[in-house]
Amino acid sequence: MALLELRDVTYIYGDNTPFRSVAVDHVSLSIEEGEYIGVIGHTGSGKSTLIQQFNGLLRPTSGQVLLRGKDIWAEPKKIRSVRFAVGMVFQYPEHQLFEETVLRDIAFGPKNMGLSEQEAEERARAAAGFVGLREELLEKSPFELSGGEKRRVAIAGVIAMDPDVLILDEPTAGLDPSGRNLLLNQIEKYHQERKNTVLLVSHSMEDIAKAADRLLVMNHGKVELFEDTKSVFLKEEQLEKIGLRVPQITKIMRSLYDRGIPVDPGALTVDEAIDALVPLLKGGERR
Repeated sequence: MALLELRDVTYIYGDNTPFRSVAVDHVSLSIEEGEYIGVIGHTGSGKSTLIQQFNGLLRPTSGQVLLRGKDIWAEPKKIRSVRFAVGMVFQYPEHQLFEETVLRDIAFGPKNMGLSEQEAEERARAAAGFVGLREELLEKSPFELSGGEKRRVAIAGVIAMDPDVLILDEPTAGLDPSGRNLLLNQIEKYHQERKNTVLLVSHSMEDIAKAADRLLVMNHGKVELFEDTKSVFLKEEQLEKIGLRVPQITKIMRSLYDRGIPVDPGALTVDEAIDALVPLLKGGERR
């Protein structure tokens, strides 16, 4: 049984008005437990609307959303429990920080779940560790922190609820390269250690390529592709037609391959490219 499933889901903004817009158009897909899914698409492709179906922030105009085989809207009064199981981190989540200290902010979600003060604090400290927040920061006001640290506090607040699924919508937006890499590494570490399902929405093909097992490509509200990451990025022409690109290193390796150099044209990261090129540089081999 799939962990998350959409069955013929459609979402329409402004239905029955002159401003009617179909954002998600008859989408069906399933996501297994423990997967790391990348979600990409051009602006307006429907990816942000799509992910808000998974935890009930938006209710489909038609179709079903299933969590562990159960329609999340079967009992609308219990939709709050779905949001604990499917945690959502929005773009620029630091704008939602409000507590007096970092620790209290991270512990807010667990307390809302009904955990005791001690249990909530234990969850908060563990989550802070996952995102790399130093102990001395926990008693500070979140508003005293750097932009990257605030982002990690917000993500820790969702992780502290121990969701089955962690959805992150552009979590690295606005961060410098070092902050972006640090945050992505911490999310990947969290995924590897907790084995929870992660969905990462990003405009950065390089960020997506580093960690995602599969890629969900949205185009005008429909699923264009939903395959393993390497297979998707090998379809360069198809991606370019819908306004997307492959990672820069993949483009370079594809160019080398087309010139007769025996490299993997689907290499996704600099490390993969180095592994392929170093033996060739030593041996001077061509195909």
